[in-house]
Amino acid sequence: MSDHRILLLGPPGAGKGTQSTRLTDEYDLDHITTGDALRANKEMETEYGTPGEYMDAGELVPDPVVNEIVVTALEDADGFVLDGYPRNIEQAEYLSEQTDLDVVVFLDVPGEELVDRLTGRRVCDDCGATYHVRFDPPEEEGVCDECGGELVQREDDTEDTVRERLRVYRENTEPVVEHYREKGSLVEVDGEGSPDEVFDRIRDVIEG
Repeated sequence: MSDHRILLLGPPGAGKGTQSTRLTDEYDLDHITTGDALRANKEMETEYGTPGEYMDAGELVPDPVVNEIVVTALEDADGFVLDGYPRNIEQAEYLSEQTDLDVVVFLDVPGEELVDRLTGRRVCDDCGATYHVRFDPPEEEGVCDECGGELVQREDDTEDTVRERLRVYRENTEPVVEHYREKGSLVEVDGEGSPDEVFDRIRDVIEG
């Protein structure tokens, strides 16, 4: 396992999940996301209770709990790709106190391209297979290749919902991008193009 410590930032639809997976495979790293870390440690006791207490109630898990869970996951990893954390300045400052990052990569994708990517997703109502009307269409429009089920657009992929997700991102998480830019540790990578093209750009940054 390598000891690269990578933070991947970007708006919804920028491809963080896809690129994180490729990075973990290429460099034998742990892929650490907030959601996975919380689910894996639902019963972990903190000063503010367990993550599961908040998750089961459908409430946001408070920052101090998220911080403790994520840092515990980082301590168990020799090298990692961190995806989906930090989401605000307080989390970013806490992370800086706990670990040193080798590189902070920001996937830069224009707003309308993000809308196209997110609203174009279609999911099989039966088996859950995922497609995209432009990037990964089924052989027959509206029909799942795997099981023949109907492909539907999820409620959180409608244009109104997508634009609201992007607004919330800009409000809450863009300050984190500026935080790392001001520190001089942010590297912007063009997130447009095929997953292979984007991955090659990220690899050049890591190995450069």
